[in-house]
Amino acid sequence: MGIVNIEDELHDQVRLATKVSCRSINAQAAFWIKVGMLCETNPTLSFNEIVARELAAAGVSAPPLALRAA
Repeated sequence: MGIVNIEDELHDQVRLATKVSCRSINAQAAFWIKVGMLCETNPTLSFNEIVARELAAAGVSAPPLALRAA
């Protein structure tokens, strides 16, 4: 494990995102780094496709949501 220096503004954004994602600051930063790396190495896939593939690879299977009538 090492230390990564990031700009204060980016650190503030990571800290704010933790409130929504229920992750620690380190876990949120690691998530963004991993997803960013996957996006760069798989430019034809969308964010949602990448997350779906990662969830499937981890064995997570969520049923599709049913559409509600308006």
